[in-house]
Amino acid sequence: MAFRARARPQAAMNITRRSACLAFLLLAGCAGGPPTPDWQVNAHGALAAHTRAWLAGDTRVAARELDIARREAGRTGSAEPLARVELTACAARIASLDEMDCPAARPLLEDASAAARAYADYLAGQWDGLDPGKLPLAQRSVPGSVAAVATLTGIEDPLSRLLAAALLLRAGRLPPAGIDLAIETASRQGWRRPLLAWLGFDRDRRLAAGDAAGAAERQRRIDYASGGAPSMSGK
Repeated sequence: MAFRARARPQAAMNITRRSACLAFLLLAGCAGGPPTPDWQVNAHGALAAHTRAWLAGDTRVAARELDIARREAGRTGSAEPLARVELTACAARIASLDEMDCPAARPLLEDASAAARAYADYLAGQWDGLDPGKLPLAQRSVPGSVAAVATLTGIEDPLSRLLAAALLLRAGRLPPAGIDLAIETASRQGWRRPLLAWLGFDRDRRLAAGDAAGAAERQRRIDYASGGAPSMSGK
């Protein structure tokens, strides 16, 4: 089979590809089967690169790669791959506490699959009546979760775990230990954008609770991740 996708660092691509597959079975291209069409290979590679750049905090590269993924998916003339591109990109933004809905995907859902519509509802927090069986395997336990930390600990993929943490946070179900787990997940992966977002959220939460020492520690970590010297003020 002729692969026309641009060359990318294989180890990094494999990591992000696994996350994308677990996030939303990207373009149905994560399983074996017939030879994969060129548009799908190109869209998959671009969306993996978009996710990697977004999590690293490189907005310019992330935007460029997302445009490529959209263009390649659009070659099909079908709403389904376009919706999957938008929803997968949206999931990375939500995991970074950057967005809480997926407006670019909404116009596509009428012509997309039931699985795409279910995933969109999941990302929007519309969980009443949601069939978990239509969600990616890693996310199925989240809507009905009554023990957030145990649920998150059971999600092996780090991006899927961060996404679940963000959704549980919005639903009011994420305790401080869950916030700590989200922070350490982003930290271990070196994902600057979600790490800064989660640290900033927890700093403000601690300040509001009167925990000045805890807020100062979070600010120092923000400074470290931002590449600067630790702040002396604690905020």
